[in-house]
Amino acid sequence: MTIRSFLRTIPLVFMFPLAVQAQGLVKVTPLGGQEGEFCRFDRAMIFEDPNGTRILYDAGRTVAGAEDARLGKIDVVLISHMHGDHLGDRHNPAPNAGSCDKPDISVSALPNSGSVNIAVKTGAKIVTGSEMPSFLANKLKQAGGDEKNSVLVRFGAMQTFGGVEITTVPAAHSNGISGEFVGQRLGELLKETGITAYAGPATGYVVKFSNGLTVYLSGDTGITAEQKEVVGEYYKPQLAVMNIGDTFTTGPREAAYVINELVKPRAVIASHANEVATLNGKVIAGTKTEQFMKVTKVPVHVPLSGKTMRFDGKGKCTAGC
Repeated sequence: MTIRSFLRTIPLVFMFPLAVQAQGLVKVTPLGGQEGEFCRFDRAMIFEDPNGTRILYDAGRTVAGAEDARLGKIDVVLISHMHGDHLGDRHNPAPNAGSCDKPDISVSALPNSGSVNIAVKTGAKIVTGSEMPSFLANKLKQAGGDEKNSVLVRFGAMQTFGGVEITTVPAAHSNGISGEFVGQRLGELLKETGITAYAGPATGYVVKFSNGLTVYLSGDTGITAEQKEVVGEYYKPQLAVMNIGDTFTTGPREAAYVINELVKPRAVIASHANEVATLNGKVIAGTKTEQFMKVTKVPVHVPLSGKTMRFDGKGKCTAGC
């Protein structure tokens, strides 16, 4: 047998073990209101690629401002839409302020927003779709940041940041900019008339990490045809983060339908439950979170604040779930 023919009999995994190991794991760390729990306003999550690129998704009200030590290095900030509980109209004065059912969100981030303040502090790119980028560029400039760090990516496009690919996908939700974020006389007029400024349609995201893991971030949405045709059939995510809170977004049964029948990932992280979902880290009976877990056919992971979950390229949680 020649050397060439012998090499052909050796599986690639043995010939290139370092390449396999380099795929690594994606880390997902929820930044909620109370350590080890899943609480009312919990939205924020940090996704860390194996190469170190760190992405903050929907900072909302539970990240204690730009000085929150839990943030660390942030390369990209994602904002699904312009409502205060996602963009960040106010926030905790410190991690764990208040309680799970009565969070202390007494610190105002207006008119900048918590997301803008975090981007200015960390130098991160804010990546959004619709008509949001120009508004956020002005906010960055007003807050002392670089307006060029507001980056547009609309439906069907893809931008790459630190080896991670990001696009926006449709979400069925309202997306007005409240007068409190606009400020000055126009902001006062908006508040007086009870209307909001135009920001285009709300979005979700699809994020492709360097280890092959593709993640669908639903944002606030109802059930849409695009969840099947665009997200499920084209992007084929192995992991989803699904909002389940009802009234403002899909309820637990509707969200389960999206996961089971439309997107069909291999696992899902519950989000935006708008409730005290856990006690001592365990899901409370009768909650929307429990309902979602009961009717969803794939593994459901509960985002306990500060507890890092690790996912391989196939969407399997290998630790922390």
